[in-house]
Amino acid sequence: MNKNDLIKKHQSKLDKKYKSLIEQAYNFRQTDHALSDISEYRAIKLLGKLNKLKYLSRDTSPSAVS
Repeated sequence: MNKNDLIKKHQSKLDKKYKSLIEQAYNFRQTDHALSDISEYRAIKLLGKLNKLKYLSRDTSPSAVS
């Protein structure tokens, strides 16, 4: 596996976890605000990691640069 494939695999795993945390935060919003905030905070932290991975996995081949 090359580096980009590993990054994409990790990105996919984090994306699933992010969506789960967002859904969890939404579900807790009506019953427990503290748990909702914690889930949302964790999701925001994961989103930062996802953005870093997106930056690393972008195509940097010489043909893509104009």
